[in-house]
Amino acid sequence: VQLQASGGGLVQAGGSLRLSCAASGTIFNIGAWEWYRQAPGNQRELVARISSTGASNYEDSVKGRFTISRDNAKKTVYLQMNSLKPEDTAVYFCHADRIASARGYNVDNWGQGTLVTVSS
Repeated sequence: VQLQASGGGLVQAGGSLRLSCAASGTIFNIGAWEWYRQAPGNQRELVARISSTGASNYEDSVKGRFTISRDNAKKTVYLQMNSLKPEDTAVYFCHADRIASARGYNVDNWGQGTLVTVSS
């Protein structure tokens, strides 16, 4: 099972980006999805989470600006980021807490990260 993140890039403050993270392989079920970010010199922090039932929650600084969603049929999670600020600049990582696949049951699954740069 692999997670492939995409959608990062350079955007001006106030702009928008949509991140995607797709799981590949013969997958039967994915638990909760999360997006984390890590800015230079900082620890990785949880940005948003969506449960297997679709319940979502957000880190305070992104509430009202970011929206996490999932498409179970496509085995994909999204992060719509609006009203971006320079302090949102970071590498964004997707994470799936558990994946049931033809190869078994995997926990703690990470994507490779995608860089988001917001210019002022």
